[in-house]
Amino acid sequence: MAISSQTLDILGERQAGQDVRTQNVMACQAVANIVKSSLGPVGLDKMLVDDIGDVTITNDGATILKMLEVEHPAAKVLVELAELQDREVGDGTTSVVIVAAELLKRANDLVRNKIHPTSIISGYRLAMREACKYVNEKLAVKVEKLGKDSLVNCAKTSMSSKLIGGDSDFFANLVVEAVQAVKMTNQRGEVKYPIKGINILKAHGKSARDSYFLNGYALNAFRAAQGMPLRVAPAKIACLDFNLQKTKMQLGVQVLVTDPRELEKIRQREADMTKERIEKLLKAGANVILTTKGIDDMALKYFVEAGAIAVRRVRKEDMRHIAKATGATMVSTFADMEGEETFDSSLLGSADEVVEERVADDDVIMIKGTKTTSAVCGLI
Repeated sequence: MAISSQTLDILGERQAGQDVRTQNVMACQAVANIVKSSLGPVGLDKMLVDDIGDVTITNDGATILKMLEVEHPAAKVLVELAELQDREVGDGTTSVVIVAAELLKRANDLVRNKIHPTSIISGYRLAMREACKYVNEKLAVKVEKLGKDSLVNCAKTSMSSKLIGGDSDFFANLVVEAVQAVKMTNQRGEVKYPIKGINILKAHGKSARDSYFLNGYALNAFRAAQGMPLRVAPAKIACLDFNLQKTKMQLGVQVLVTDPRELEKIRQREADMTKERIEKLLKAGANVILTTKGIDDMALKYFVEAGAIAVRRVRKEDMRHIAKATGATMVSTFADMEGEETFDSSLLGSADEVVEERVADDDVIMIKGTKTTSAVCGLI
């Protein structure tokens, strides 16, 4: 019995051949036609109304496709393509959808002419390699040769269709400054611009033109206690990935106490363990302590007495950037190979100063003059 004549076990319907292929291409064409009229300088904005009546007006391809709730499997691929382009590049979302739909349309015509799909895919891949080679050899210009004016114009072009298009002169310069500040040369001598090294902090309450660029790193956080200094210079920074709270016994551990006075000793020892850890940090020379977890109110007293700044609940992503920028090492435990608890001063990072400033309505911790310039921050 041939496989094609078997019925599907899940009471579904199996379709194959040219008809299905044509349906898939038509679905992709329909998606491309929706965004096609929003492309270019004379492109039109789309007004989208969702289930509850909220209105969105945009000409950004990724936003339009995200709000359309496409259900067709082939058309969904184009929506994912636009989202990926937006995430990786930040521009050209409409263009990739239109180009992909056109390639599918041409491929469908070739299949009708009895050319096997595998041959068409091989041809497209060869054409892609040749196109990339031509762009690299004939069209691409090194950033170093362009000069700042050309880079600013490129940034303005990308912003022209966005909300901040009216202030594109101001923001284009801000963007180019930030990208040039994170320029680095890797071990193979290649010049790289790690975009993830640029942190963007949003603060409400001021004009967009009050945005500025900080050579360092800014955290949307504040000191853990009001008694701590507002400014520390020069800063020695410890990056911790554990709790500085009163040590509690692990689950499943039982301690049988016959004398009530022993119970007080156990409580005291729990508090002393945290105190010893803090003393090790301060003895190593740390005057700025950042942790991704919590800090006990009892423990804060020791930092206030030592004149150090402690910040709790720092995002891990921010912590990684700070560690890289200041030359610090993220520490997840004080335990060493002998089972003792130690903290070496070589694990500390350094910066010219760490200050807490009020930006609009928020308190912000600013780490200025970092050891390397691999982290910069734009305050918007």
